[in-house]
Amino acid sequence: MPPAARRSAAATRRGEALQQAVAHLRAADTVLATLIDEIGIDGLGDRRRNRPKDHYGALVRSIVGQQLSTKAARAIYGRLTDRFGGRPPTPEEVLADDPDELRAAAGLSRAKVGFLRSLAEHVLDGSLELHKLGRLPDEQVIAELVAVKGLGDWSAHMFLMFHLGRPDVLPVGDLGIRRAVMINYELDELPAPAALTELAEPWRPHRTLACEFLWTSLDAVPN
Repeated sequence: MPPAARRSAAATRRGEALQQAVAHLRAADTVLATLIDEIGIDGLGDRRRNRPKDHYGALVRSIVGQQLSTKAARAIYGRLTDRFGGRPPTPEEVLADDPDELRAAAGLSRAKVGFLRSLAEHVLDGSLELHKLGRLPDEQVIAELVAVKGLGDWSAHMFLMFHLGRPDVLPVGDLGIRRAVMINYELDELPAPAALTELAEPWRPHRTLACEFLWTSLDAVPN
């Protein structure tokens, strides 16, 4: 089959899979069904379009964006990549750079510079084998990533969802998801992780897509 035909066939399969996932969520949850009607599939956009394609670059981007607004994260990441010729720094470049100069040039906190250095060290000493992550199950990917200082469960969940494209991830600690659930399900307070897990059980095996609709309902998709 010619390359163009293969790409077309793959796109068709992805579209069919997305339609099936949406149909499952619509049937499983009346609140999500309403959101799906309001937002539409096209309203989700392409969440991976502007993200680094390689594992290391995606993790650098995740560290930079932690606990920041979308606008602030984009600006700081832009200053970081500008320092290295328009791309994320390599592990070697991170460790060779002066931490104070890197912090000042990019507008990073001292802690985040430390996190970037920890990531670089784990990659270079082989304790984090990036090339294996795509083949590991979700829980093992999380375990590998949280061993790096500065990469917690939230960062690992974002990596699974937006970089590896895993379909059934529920970031129970994400404030945006908790707020969206509280508002759309008319709860009196933010749901605790256990309550959110229970509420989301009918969404399996498409919890990632459900979260995308919930984030979009608040215009709060992580960047």
